[in-house]
Amino acid sequence: MQFRNLGGSGLRVSVVGLGCNNFGQRTDPDTSRQVIHKALDLGVTLFDTADIYAGQGGSETVLGNVLGDRRKDIVLATKFAKPMNADGSKRGASRRYIIDAVEASLKRLRTDWIDLYQQHDYDPLTPIDETLRALDDLIRAGKVRYIGNSNFPAWRIAEAEYVARALGAHRFVSCQDEYSLVVRDIEKDLLPAAQEYKLGLLPFFPLASGLLTGKYQRGAEIASNTRFAKMPAIRDRYFTDRNIEIVDQLKAFADTRGHSLLELAFSWLAARPQVSSVIAGATTPEQIAQNVDAVGWQLTTDEMADIDTITLG
Repeated sequence: MQFRNLGGSGLRVSVVGLGCNNFGQRTDPDTSRQVIHKALDLGVTLFDTADIYAGQGGSETVLGNVLGDRRKDIVLATKFAKPMNADGSKRGASRRYIIDAVEASLKRLRTDWIDLYQQHDYDPLTPIDETLRALDDLIRAGKVRYIGNSNFPAWRIAEAEYVARALGAHRFVSCQDEYSLVVRDIEKDLLPAAQEYKLGLLPFFPLASGLLTGKYQRGAEIASNTRFAKMPAIRDRYFTDRNIEIVDQLKAFADTRGHSLLELAFSWLAARPQVSSVIAGATTPEQIAQNVDAVGWQLTTDEMADIDTITLG
């Protein structure tokens, strides 16, 4: 397993991280335990969850139940800010809500500290200085060690950076955003901002909800047990003529070099600037093993240029 610093911080994370959104919903407790233990055995240290995963707190609860003494061996990341109840009263990034949210997460995770506490979405109703002061207090209290953001536009990242500097408060060290071979929108503004402010990028949906595994073929029937079959909105977003053409070309590119499409998707992300760890979920121990193995392809400069031609046109 390779390890990298998370952005400009001293926090070291495994180059492949485990996305924990499946625990408590798509995987039963026993399977979740097997996946978690396999990840630990393979050297995965970054475990990424959120309070909203698996309903309200389901994923955090599974992790808390399974990790036990192995908690100290991992970098535990979770998130706050998205709605945690039906009426929307439990959400956002106000001081009042953050203090309640972190205590609830700590209880579910059965731990005294969170290594990386991430704001899951920008809160337009709360001044960023209030949010940063509250997070700074959590760090000083020892309940949180580092802070990050997710789904922020580039200008909000810049705002948070300069406000933190003005306050003398701890700053965000990471950003978690969608990024893959078929979704490269963040390269226009957000990725340059991450580079400028030394934020470690944690890309989610690295396989575009399964499209970049190669299991969805043009003209072929979509299997009933797949995400695309169960979630039409996700299917319609990713399974487009443009993306299918890109995937066909990428698969041919990988095949001619003796690699799989999965290896290409992971290795390309690992080669991108600012990527600290590629966050990917797994529903079986075999799947997490495949993810870990998939970052071994050292792409050349010419190969990276060829991939740009395919994906950007």
